[in-house]
Amino acid sequence: MEREIEGKRLVNEIKLFEDSQIRSVWDEEKEEWFFSIVDVVQVLTESKDPKQYVKKLRSRDSELNLKWGTICTPLQMIALDGKKRQIQSASIQGIFRLIQSIPSPKAEPFKMWLAKVGKERIDEIIDPELAIDRALQTYLKKGYSKEWINQRLQAIQVRKELTDTWQEHSVRAGREFAILTNEISKAWSGMTTREYKEFKNLKKENLRDNMSTLELVLNMLAEATTTELTNIHNPIGLDENKKVAKRGGNIAGNARKEIEKDSGKPVITSKNALDFAKLINDVVEITDKDNKS
Repeated sequence: MEREIEGKRLVNEIKLFEDSQIRSVWDEEKEEWFFSIVDVVQVLTESKDPKQYVKKLRSRDSELNLKWGTICTPLQMIALDGKKRQIQSASIQGIFRLIQSIPSPKAEPFKMWLAKVGKERIDEIIDPELAIDRALQTYLKKGYSKEWINQRLQAIQVRKELTDTWQEHSVRAGREFAILTNEISKAWSGMTTREYKEFKNLKKENLRDNMSTLELVLNMLAEATTTELTNIHNPIGLDENKKVAKRGGNIAGNARKEIEKDSGKPVITSKNALDFAKLINDVVEITDKDNKS
């Protein structure tokens, strides 16, 4: 998820350390990772109240407390209630300083993990294909088919081209991107992003990761068309871009209606990633049985 704060471009991600989620933000201006402090503390200490642990840590480590203002950087991340909030975070250097004050058998493995995460991002900046390969392997592990993954990776590129085009036409990242995305979604699918997620029974999960191949293709058509129309008609600012976004979405919406008319069934499905993974596993099991018989 990309977000712009005071002119900075921030990319929110969830990182995994030994199956534990750690909220993180990539600051594109500083080219640096920032990690949620409470998430790191929870992983290292297994504390049931990591916030309280941090308070006690600061009270008994005067040097850490003295430097806390330079170590801690409040950044917007997804809170436990699903809303975006200012979360205490620290850079890799800050996390290393924090680890010095926490007695934990996980300290050394975590340091190695931090170094690996930092190196991966730098490598991806130098060679973007590494990021694509890493995404491919992640989706394969989750049980997605290669056909679906190819469409998903293409969708990521289409989305990036669209957001770059919006920025070139005086649309701000964050809230304004979300408004235009809703316009596109409602025009092609008949639902806003929130309604679409509710229809699929999703909470924090990524909507596109839970679309069928056909849903992905139509969403791509809507976004690619919007990019093309934006470059042709040159709208400036949010209001003008909303009109173009709606037109781009409508074109994909008309395609959806034609498909539904011809097939006799709806394109939009309530199935999500869990359903798709189960379907793939069922197909694999049937194929294996057929091969053995």
